[in-house]
Parts: sequence; structure tokens; C-alpha cells
Amino acid sequence: MMLARNADSLFWIGRYVERADDTARILDVAVQQLLEDPTVDTDRMVSHVLTVLGFDPGEGPHSVWSLADTVAYDRNAPGSIVGLLRAARENARGAREVISSEMWECLNATYMGLGDAERRARRLGPHDFLTHIKGRAAMFAGLSDATLSHDDGYSYLLLGRSIERVDMTARLLLSRTADHASSPSWMSVLMAAGGQDTYIRAYRGAVEAEKVVEFMMVDRLFPRSIFHTLRVAEQNLAELDKRPDRVGAQSEALLLLGRARSNLEFIDPRELMRDLSGYLLRLQQTCRLVSESVVEEHFHVAPYVSWTDTGLTAGHDGEAAR
Repeated sequence: MMLARNADSLFWIGRYVERADDTARILDVAVQQLLEDPTVDTDRMVSHVLTVLGFDPGEGPHSVWSLADTVAYDRNAPGSIVGLLRAARENARGAREVISSEMWECLNATYMGLGDAERRARRLGPHDFLTHIKGRAAMFAGLSDATLSHDDGYSYLLLGRSIERVDMTARLLLSRTADHASSPSWMSVLMAAGGQDTYIRAYRGAVEAEKVVEFMMVDRLFPRSIFHTLRVAEQNLAELDKRPDRVGAQSEALLLLGRARSNLEFIDPRELMRDLSGYLLRLQQTCRLVSESVVEEHFHVAPYVSWTDTGLTAGHDGEAAR
């Protein structure tokens, strides 16, 4: 039986690293568009990206540099990339007994190298920093899969990662719901998710809003689609749910995940476009409820860390990390 504090730490490590990775992906695409497209209203787009990522856009004027400062480099913001990786490292330090040394070394080296990565990015541009973050997150995911025993701790890590991925993919799609169906900006959704090549092979290159939404939400094989991620979360939570396999015996979190997954599994993809924003907001609400239920039923830790629209609610020590 795993200690609740270790399970709690692994769950949040999964969420923090995934959020840092997805934030870097969304920010990288936005920065490239801001730097390469002179027709973009910079102030409006930066405000929109900040809102999508859960930051208060405040008063303008905004620039690509102020966007990177706020979302990527700010050491005082728990929801920035630096703040998220610090929180992941602190959780990993408290759970050294249940993670592999390779996982710890990866997170520790990543955090300790952020200063150098930021200095390079200020000379070469934010893309260098964001590419570094995506690479380190991929390394951590690979090391977790290869060096961590696939027991309850691994299931908690994947559960946290999956819940966060659903939330961030919903945010990514919400950022484009106002765009025209044939807008080239839909390609940026695929690029942020790393799915452009897979999508082009599956759909023969036709980039249309309805097809992009179908791919990102209900594709059975793409690992960052919402359906696939919900299924991974459901499978891992089912492994952790020790209740008897009887009708009505599942946890509230498992029921919520199963309902969300089955709704997507049997939906007509054309239905998604009719109320895409509403559907995505309901998915985000499901993620919040699932997270709260998991924390209550599995960890019994108070006060809880939770995502908010303006970042993270601080824990008992005033920091983002537990």
C-alpha cells in the first residue's frame, strides 16, 4: 500500500510536468505567429493567450516579450513554466523513496538549468527556451515509463498527467473556437499538440476546423486526443480503485471519467461543432471535479492544491508545491 503523501506527490508531479509541457507548446506556436505574421493584433492575441492559459491579462500594451516573461520565466508566478517545474521538483524531492533516481535527476537538472536556458532565450528568442522545455518533459515521460515500476505509483503519475492533458487540450481548442472554419490558424492547434504529421496522414492534408476538432477530440489512436487521454485516465484510476467490482461501487471520479469518455465515444463528430465551447468548458469542469474527487478519496490531504483561472491556489506553505 502506497503512503498517501507519496501518491499525492506522484499525482501532482504528473500534472505539473504536463502543464509545463503543454504551456510551452501553446506558447511556442503563439510566439512564432506573433513574430512571423505582421497582420496579427499583438495586444489582442497576447491578452487572449494569457486568458486561455489562466493568467490575468491586465492592462496593455502587451508584446511577445512580455508574454514570455509572464508565462515562461516569471519565478514568482506558480503557474509559469518555471513555477510549475519548481513545484514538480519539490514534489519529487519529497517522494524520492518511490521514484527512480533517473526521474529525480531529470527534474532536478531541468530546474537547475532554467537560468541558463532563459539567458540563451533572451539572446536567441523564446523558441529556444520552449523547445528545451518540451524536450525535457519528453525525457521525463520516457524515463518514467522506462524506470518506474508500473504499480500504483505509476498509475497515480499517469492519472495526474492525463487529467491535466485533457484540461490543456480543451484550453488549446477553446483558443480557436472563434476562428473561421477554414482559417489556417487551425493548423496551429495541431502544431501545438505535435499532431500535424499524424493528422495530415490521416486526413490527406485537408486542414478544416471540423476535421481538426474530430482528430483532437475523438481520435482513438493519437495519444493527445481527449478521448484517448480520458481512456488512459479511466484505466489507471480503475487500477487504483480498490472497491469491489459491483454495480454502483465505483468512485465518483471513475464515474465522471467513464461518463465523459462514453459521451465522446458515441458522439457524432458533427455535433461537437454545434456547441464546441460549451462542450470544452464542461470537459474542464469534469477535470476539476475528477481532481477534487481523487484528492478527497485517495490522499485526504488538506489544504488541497487546485488549478484556478489565474494560476494555482497556494498550499499551506504559501508555495505552489506541496
